[in-house]
Amino acid sequence: MGRDFHLCVGNGICAKISNKWEMFEERINEAVSNSKVGKFFKLEARNTCFTKELRAATTTFLTMLYIITVNASVIADSGGRCSAANCSPPGGPECVLKPNPGYEKCLAQLKNDLVVGTALSAFVGSVAMGLFANLPFGLAPGMGANAYLAYNLVGFHGTGPMSYETALAVVLVEGVAFLLIAVLGLRAKLARLIPQPVRLACAAGIGLFIAFTGLQSHLGLGVVGPDSSTLLTLTGCRTTDPVTGQCLAGTMQSPTLWLGLVGLLIISYGLMKNVKGSMIYGILFVTFISWFRGTSVTYFPYTTSGDASFNYFKKVVDFHMIKSTAGAFSFTHFNTSQVWVALVTLLYVDVLATTGTLYTMAEVGEFIDDKGSFEGEYAAYMVDASSTIVGSALGVSPIATFIESTAGIQEGGRTGLTAVIIGIYFLISIFFTPLMTSVPPWAIGPGLVVVGVLMMKVVKEIDWSNMKEAMPAFITMILMPLTYSISNGIIGGIGFYVALSLYDYGVTMIKWVIRMRRTVVREENQVLAVPVPDIEA
Repeated sequence: MGRDFHLCVGNGICAKISNKWEMFEERINEAVSNSKVGKFFKLEARNTCFTKELRAATTTFLTMLYIITVNASVIADSGGRCSAANCSPPGGPECVLKPNPGYEKCLAQLKNDLVVGTALSAFVGSVAMGLFANLPFGLAPGMGANAYLAYNLVGFHGTGPMSYETALAVVLVEGVAFLLIAVLGLRAKLARLIPQPVRLACAAGIGLFIAFTGLQSHLGLGVVGPDSSTLLTLTGCRTTDPVTGQCLAGTMQSPTLWLGLVGLLIISYGLMKNVKGSMIYGILFVTFISWFRGTSVTYFPYTTSGDASFNYFKKVVDFHMIKSTAGAFSFTHFNTSQVWVALVTLLYVDVLATTGTLYTMAEVGEFIDDKGSFEGEYAAYMVDASSTIVGSALGVSPIATFIESTAGIQEGGRTGLTAVIIGIYFLISIFFTPLMTSVPPWAIGPGLVVVGVLMMKVVKEIDWSNMKEAMPAFITMILMPLTYSISNGIIGGIGFYVALSLYDYGVTMIKWVIRMRRTVVREENQVLAVPVPDIEA
């Protein structure tokens, strides 16, 4: 009896707190919806509210958070504006490829600059997307393009075919060309040329791509990893080769993997029970557990790098001014074949990947109308292109609309208010970089896997009984994760669709030729059948 009484009291208190919170939330939502902000973002028209947009923005930001440090780390591998002149004596041209205190100090400064540049460019791009396009998409420097800039153009520590300054000039020109294409309305027309099965498959393919990323160790759980014989295998190992990433011992014995799987269960169970903010809870739970030192799942082990990360984490608040990457353009060596190849490559990847991503997220958010377009489409293309120009001025790679935005869309984000809040989060992160850069990959991975699951629902709209639709759709879906490229999947799907359509085109052309020949023959016969007038008469 006593136990039942306490349970009833507890339930009563919980019910009262829950009711008060719901009433408080309702008042806030009503106030915002009726305000100028709510009317500007069309909250009621899109059947959403402030707290739902806030949860969506928080979820998207947490899944995008990795880009702050990952992008900085990738581009810093190029060496930026650091050179042999920054090396400690005795120096020499080879000092940039060897451990050198002076050069490493310059690299640390460069990475801090890039962290701020990444966050600032994400702030500008996301806020602009919200204000001008009224769409719930977050923007930041894209993965893939940053690696291309760092390792293919500039090269590791400046050993590539062009300087960091020239590479930024390429990004700037590519952004301007991209903006011109968007202003002329060509991107929307190009997007509509994508066959419907390929467009539908893009959502599922990008979902697989996101999930595949979330299963790897670099940005996720670490369930899969490289293998010398099968290319990919089950890992989650207790120890791995630091160079190749291959498993050395203890498959599926990684403590961080199992902690990440707990986070995956929390998110999945929350979604199953329609708990609002499930992704946020899962990510924060794993992150908080990983911040304790002295455990097998800590993000701050007692090592040199772990101690350095923990000391930085303890600062909580830190601010850094950009010193070397802002406005670092150079057109001195611009007129070379490598520059033009890089320009064309970045442009076509941007056009295909970003267009496919935008349409996919519009499909997931159910923004697409019967004509295959969506509200804010024209502005979204221009914002995306303009953000790349801003990013180049801050010293980072091309800006992209992030596929992780689908996490927020799944949480109910439907307006540009979500994007504006995402941008504000990135702006705040500049001052809280020690905390923001301490979210472990095994906390982000579960959210990415769940997003992949949620994006697979569009496959039911593909006519799998029609091989002309099924094959291009499957090619699109399978190439995206396996080639680690959204644009490769789109190209493969369109190419296969065109190849399968050649027969229909050929038959149509032959029928047209036959019909034209019959018309010509009939007209010739009519001419011959006309009696010739008697001139003498």
